Amino acid sequence: MKKILSIAVVMLLALSLTAQDDQTAKPKKVKEPEITFETLVHDYGQIYQNDNGECEFVFKNTGKAELILTNCRSSCGCTVPEWPKEPIAPGKKASIKVKYNTGRLGVINKTITVESNATNNRVVLNIKGNVNARPAEATPENSASPLNAPNN
Repeated sequence: MKKILSIAVVMLLALSLTAQDDQTAKPKKVKEPEITFETLVHDYGQIYQNDNGECEFVFKNTGKAELILTNCRSSCGCTVPEWPKEPIAPGKKASIKVKYNTGRLGVINKTITVESNATNNRVVLNIKGNVNARPAEATPENSASPLNAPNN
């Protein structure tokens, strides 16, 4: 009986040691996509009201699986992002186009949140700058045409 009990204790001890080894083992690397942007900020600088407010954020899938952008949302309705809906293969580039409404005067400081199936599944892009009123066009003091001047 003691022999059977001793064998059972030894087997139980061996079983518990192998279970601990499995828990501490490093997880296997899974092929996942990763999104890498060329830049995270676009600076419009000083622009005039109603100028072109379009910009583009270029990115690359630097991972090992297809990248899928699930959503792109801006911090306000004056900024509209457009993103690719089809999967981006590993090593391929694509872009997110952003249109800011430059009809509004003042400082630009908006964000675009990009969500995807990448390991870095949420990336925040920024646009900044300042929209100024367009200067009034100068009108000539004398609007009479020299062609209509009286002949002497």
